[in-house]
Amino acid sequence: MRLSDEPAFVLHARAWRETSLLVEVLSANHGRIGLVARGVRGAKRHPLRAALQPLQSIRLDAVQQGELAQLRSAEALDAAPRLIGDAMLAGFYINELTLRLTPRGEPQPDLFVAYAVTRERLRAEAPLAWTLRRFERDLLEGLGVGFDWSQDGEGDPIDPAARYRVDPEQGPQRVLSDRGHGDRSRAASGRGLLCLASDGVPDAEDLPGLRRVLRTVLAHHLGPRGLKSWEMLAGMPSRAPAPD
Repeated sequence: MRLSDEPAFVLHARAWRETSLLVEVLSANHGRIGLVARGVRGAKRHPLRAALQPLQSIRLDAVQQGELAQLRSAEALDAAPRLIGDAMLAGFYINELTLRLTPRGEPQPDLFVAYAVTRERLRAEAPLAWTLRRFERDLLEGLGVGFDWSQDGEGDPIDPAARYRVDPEQGPQRVLSDRGHGDRSRAASGRGLLCLASDGVPDAEDLPGLRRVLRTVLAHHLGPRGLKSWEMLAGMPSRAPAPD
């Protein structure tokens, strides 16, 4: 199969053999694609190598041959966001999460749009925590494992004054008391879940709960092997609010 003028975002690139790269991209029409970029680490192919940096928006030509496609050409469509500090870690996180959870060769048009929007939010230095929660929500939705965040697993409307855990299969479940449900502080506020449903900006105090419940769902779908970005965050000393 020939891929011509295919828009894509670069998720990951690593050295392969002496002069080549193995590249993973999220494409507009074919979902995640694994590419072999031959000879791009040689001096004469420097412009092409520069177009294959993570977060870069590209247009590519390739020929699908088995599991991997052979890259024929790629051009950068814009300048990748120049991220530093927490924003750089956030960029690494969205790439790693997309790489781990999206199957190859399955079109993900809604996820492609969500990734593009998140990338621009990172470029614009939008608040990181809310930017990442929105991407996590949209990723789950794009993969067909998301929820209607305006109601619980029984179909009842979310109560903004209540607190909720989120079952990875059933969705939000109201925490009625500490007994039998563990620590309520590990749950999310109903008010926060409703912001997730409406795309309204949550209060700062509701963001940690959203992070915890979304991570529970993501960890379920990732399986026993977590994310390197989570390990990096866990190893950081206490400081200003982190982007996770």
